[in-house]
Amino acid sequence: MVNLELYKVFYTVARCGSLTKAAQELYISQPAVSQSVKQLESRLGVPLFTRTHRGMELTVGGKLIFKNVSDALCLLENAESGITELSSAAVGTVRIGATDSIFHHLLADKIAEFGEAYPSVGFELISSTSPDTLGKLKEGRCDVAFVNLPVEDGEVRFLEPVWHLNDIFVAGNKYSQLKNKTVPLENIREFPLLLIEKNTVARRALSAFLNSLAIELAPDVEVSNWDFMLKLAVKGMGIGCVPREYCTEQLAKGELFEVKTSPALPVRGVGIALPKNVPSPYILKQFISFFRKDI
Repeated sequence: MVNLELYKVFYTVARCGSLTKAAQELYISQPAVSQSVKQLESRLGVPLFTRTHRGMELTVGGKLIFKNVSDALCLLENAESGITELSSAAVGTVRIGATDSIFHHLLADKIAEFGEAYPSVGFELISSTSPDTLGKLKEGRCDVAFVNLPVEDGEVRFLEPVWHLNDIFVAGNKYSQLKNKTVPLENIREFPLLLIEKNTVARRALSAFLNSLAIELAPDVEVSNWDFMLKLAVKGMGIGCVPREYCTEQLAKGELFEVKTSPALPVRGVGIALPKNVPSPYILKQFISFFRKDI
């Protein structure tokens, strides 16, 4: 008789590439994981993993059965999700990954609305950079991710952008001579520049656009988050490059103004990312449907 638990352990070790990580995900001890793998190998009569300095790697035999095991577990999860959907009860917890800025400026209102509509649902909010958030999604540490685009990752499934971000340059009153003017983009480097740090999607997108125009902008100050950049810009530390959607309050109060450039910076997006080949439970489908209903 097939022992589903053994195959579940095998699948988790193969996906995690580590006995330790698999044990943490399955909430069992590492020796128990190792024993289950050995038991399955004994039943099948072939080794399934090879230990390397990088972790656990599938053997030829392991690779042969991995896809079938993955498909079988997926079918079982679909069946369970179907039963849950029949009950039409949105209960449980949605684990959401996003950057601090996306949570603060874009997601907060939507999460609050969904919470009012489905009071039995809980939320776990996991804040990190977009690249780190995608890593957590692939590791199964969050259910859905909202990430800055463009991003290419064949291991996750992206839905269409749900917001557009308009990157602009902003300055405080110290640079009032630039108000109501259009500045050639290459001339922006004549002023102190505040840019987000290099390891972000926003900075890479800006650099790619500038490179296409053979323009190089060197920041005087690199910051790790938008809020700090805006504070520095208000204080006159330089001209910042930030999504307009993240500085509406400062613009409305007159603390900052937009420095228009020619050409203007391209529009970016924020998209939804989901695990690839993993069925979405009912509660997550409801959340995404609720969230995208007005897109």
